[in-house]
Amino acid sequence: MTDNKVNNGHNMEDKELIKNARKPVGELGHQILDRMNKSHESMAHWGVSHFEIKENDKILDIGCGGGKNIERFVKQISAEGKVVGLDYSEVSVEKSTKLNQEFIDEGLVEVIQGSVSQMPFEDDTFDIVTGFETIYFWPDFINDLKEVNRVLKKDGLVFFCNEAVYHEGKMEKYDDLVELLDMKIYSEDVLEESLKKSGFKDFKAHFNEENDWICITARKN
Repeated sequence: MTDNKVNNGHNMEDKELIKNARKPVGELGHQILDRMNKSHESMAHWGVSHFEIKENDKILDIGCGGGKNIERFVKQISAEGKVVGLDYSEVSVEKSTKLNQEFIDEGLVEVIQGSVSQMPFEDDTFDIVTGFETIYFWPDFINDLKEVNRVLKKDGLVFFCNEAVYHEGKMEKYDDLVELLDMKIYSEDVLEESLKKSGFKDFKAHFNEENDWICITARKN
């Protein structure tokens, strides 16, 4: 890590811009969300191929960022379904709202500012909860997973998709990024153990070997 550059695991990036990956703020926050909407698209497209959406599903996207996945999901539901985006960044809420305004006006989408640690939803509200590139930043992983479990219906699906996965002895390239963003990169084993501990079953992991992506699914007990 230099004064103004950081290794993101693949190449050198502007440090001030990358700081906004954790919680986008201001103009740089807008810039990184625009970029994420594009750069995460191939990973998201691959990830969502591992679960199905029904027309009447109620879906929560945690850490909704620029709102691209909200847009993806809402096109797969009917008026009986709903997609809710949650993010603790004001800029992310603004961006997601702008992208999905048409669907918000139709009552199909809602975007809310809030924390995964204490979500403003009733128990057993959602059929599916998703998180793309977000669990690295959750403040208390087990308790936050229990909160996800709380808002899911029985047998509801949780889905996470990450561009970085922990491999013993191969994490040096992420050292600068982990230090800059105070992020945690999880292995498949830790994800499985954490989900079981917080009330989930039927854990499945899928890997994209070419890009070293991981996506996982599990269901509420």
